[in-house]
Amino acid sequence: MTEQNTTEAAPAPPEDAVPAQAGVPAAELQPVADSLVAAPLSAPEVPAAPKDRRKLFAALRWTAAVLVFAAVGSGVAYGITQPERTDIPGLSTKSDGRWVYPELSKPQLPAGAALPFAKDNPDGIHYAGLTQLLLPPPAGSTPDSTLKLEKDEAVTVDTFLSEYQDILREKMKTDLANEGLRQIVARGWTTPDGTRTRIYLLRFHSSGFADAFTGCKVSMGLRDALVLQADSVWAEVKASQRTDLGNRTSGYATQGNTSDLSLYQEAEPTGDERYKVGCIQSGDIQAVVLQSRKGEVAAVPFHQTAVLQHQLLR
Repeated sequence: MTEQNTTEAAPAPPEDAVPAQAGVPAAELQPVADSLVAAPLSAPEVPAAPKDRRKLFAALRWTAAVLVFAAVGSGVAYGITQPERTDIPGLSTKSDGRWVYPELSKPQLPAGAALPFAKDNPDGIHYAGLTQLLLPPPAGSTPDSTLKLEKDEAVTVDTFLSEYQDILREKMKTDLANEGLRQIVARGWTTPDGTRTRIYLLRFHSSGFADAFTGCKVSMGLRDALVLQADSVWAEVKASQRTDLGNRTSGYATQGNTSDLSLYQEAEPTGDERYKVGCIQSGDIQAVVLQSRKGEVAAVPFHQTAVLQHQLLR
């Protein structure tokens, strides 16, 4: 969980972005670091994929901007605010495809416990309850009834490993038993457009054990997506952010570091259902974010989901 600093001003929106809502005072605009948590009270619309690639790219550029600025704030950073979508340049149109998540807040820590990645907690140990660090489902979604949950959303190792190829499971189970796994929790949902999301959080005894986990990478061996490759749209967005913001953001290489967040997509040829995967290694926790859908997994809500889960673990 990142410590808040003084909020920096958001960069100017791209030329093709829709202007912010007229009449909203600048002081009321939320920080760009929280831009993807927009949560109007009404049920979300599920738009078709944008036909204008420039508009999609503009929305994704602001998705990546969250990662650039999320670590810039100071203070405890327990609350994640929810700006109106028209308050965020480049994300004010109804066609950007974002899901409507509830207002997010990070859990209270036990008395005397250090924040992850604080000076007195360099190993990034998370002292909050693991379930409290799971991203909540977006509005309009339904729980994934096929996900076998135990008490308090815990899952067994076998349930988690059911996502992987049969031939890999026995060795992975032995490795997890020998390499400091403490607990796995999960949450899953399906949105009205048919996108299925599953998020697994694995807590290890230390960040060293989490680093050694090989079950979330380009060669992870998923059961239903045998071959993965880097998410091409995500790579373009990150490269654009380095070009546009690198000279204006002090210490971008460290403050905007996203080395602990990797996004993949299923490589061609694919089946009827396509997959995207997010991998987040945050101190003693490894997050595995899976999204699948018949036809195509939309880029914006996938990136949004991965970014928000990443923020909850920082």
